[in-house]
Parts: sequence; C-alpha cells; structure tokens
Amino acid sequence: MTLVSSLDACDLTNVPAHIAMIMDGNGRWATARGLPRTKGHEAGEDALFEAVEGCLAAGVQWMTVYAFSTENWRRPKDEVRFLLNFNRSLLRRRRDELNDRGVRIRFIGRRNWRVPRGVLNEIETSEALTAENRTLTLTIAFNYGGRAEVVDAVRDLVASGTPADKITETAIEKHLYAPDMPDPELMIRTSGESRTSNYLMWQLAYTELLFADVLWPDFTREHVYGAIVEYQGRQRRFGGV
Repeated sequence: MTLVSSLDACDLTNVPAHIAMIMDGNGRWATARGLPRTKGHEAGEDALFEAVEGCLAAGVQWMTVYAFSTENWRRPKDEVRFLLNFNRSLLRRRRDELNDRGVRIRFIGRRNWRVPRGVLNEIETSEALTAENRTLTLTIAFNYGGRAEVVDAVRDLVASGTPADKITETAIEKHLYAPDMPDPELMIRTSGESRTSNYLMWQLAYTELLFADVLWPDFTREHVYGAIVEYQGRQRRFGGV
C-alpha cells in the first residue's frame, strides 16, 4: 500500500462506505524501540484518530476497528489489565471530541463475559452521548470474536424458538451484534500479517482485503487515502464473472 498525500488522488464518487481495520503491530513497534509493549498501545491512539480523520475527510460512513479480541484474554495479565484500563480512559479522553465531529460510537462484542463494570459504564456513556450522530459510525470490536458472534446469533435464534428450517443467512444476520451495520467493502490489516484473526468472519465474505507492512502506530490518514486508491483499482465480482 502506498501513501497518498492528498484526497485529490481518490475518486470521491467511489469511496467504500465501510472500512474495517485490524490495528496490529503496537507491541512490535514498542519492542523495536526498546520500550514496554504498553507504550505501543499508547502510541496507537494517535494512529486511530489519524484513521478517523482520514475516513471523515474521504466521506467514509462506517469505520470498524478491532480493539480487543476474545483471544486477547490469553495475553499476560499486566497487558490485559492495561488494555482494559486504556480503552476505558481513551473513551473518557476522546468521546467529546468525537461527538463534536459528528461521530457515532458503537461497540460490538460480548458485554456479559469478563468485561469489568467500569469499562461497560464508559461504553454505555459513549454510546448514549453520540447516539444521534451520523457523519461517521465508529464501531469498536471489544471482547469480540467472529466465531463467538455467529454462535451468539444462532443461540438467539434457537432461544427464540426458530425452527431449524427457518435458520437462514438472513435470519442469522438479523441476530448479529450490529444487524444494521453494512458489510465492509475494504478491510485493512497493518504490520504485514496476512490473516483476518477471527475478525468479522461473517461480514468479510466478499470484502476486499489489504495487508499493509506499516506498524499500526505509524499509520496515518495518508495510508487511508492510499488504501482507498488501491480499493478503487480492484474489480469486485461477488462470485460472478
């Protein structure tokens, strides 16, 4: 993925409505500088808001980021504790700014499993504050797993008494964490890793995937523009010719 210094290089009539991102490489960024891994997560905050600004400037309507996975609980306890507290404090620091920019904050993931009450309070406050905004919907996948989401959707269908022959793709989609969220047209993963890591497994079925070598703390709005340009050079066939 190349850097694009200006939106002039983008066709603003063909911007993906929804861009998903896997913010990978914080730990490696810190390690390369002889710093604790937590310093990489702190540096990643600026990259997140660079990405938000890039999406706002380009007219992207939905942006979804992978903040904490159901697998991240396996990390060292100190790092897990830091990530939980960091996400809570990030919301306190930034939600008013996002609200002023017309950004709606939403969360997807398991809220009833292991998430501390203090973090849930910040999530609920942020969602309520920004609920009426529509310039950009920033969805944060927190305590999220793609397989868990499908399992939870099927459980809801079974609990509602839906017969087996009525469990269709449409029925499952209606029971996903955010059924009104459109599927991403583009997914960006930083750090050079080429996998989706249990992220939006249902929604990424026909998404264009872009794997960038840049580590997340070095990600800028110019990378967003470059990703849009690359997306615009691809042909989306959805299984057709």
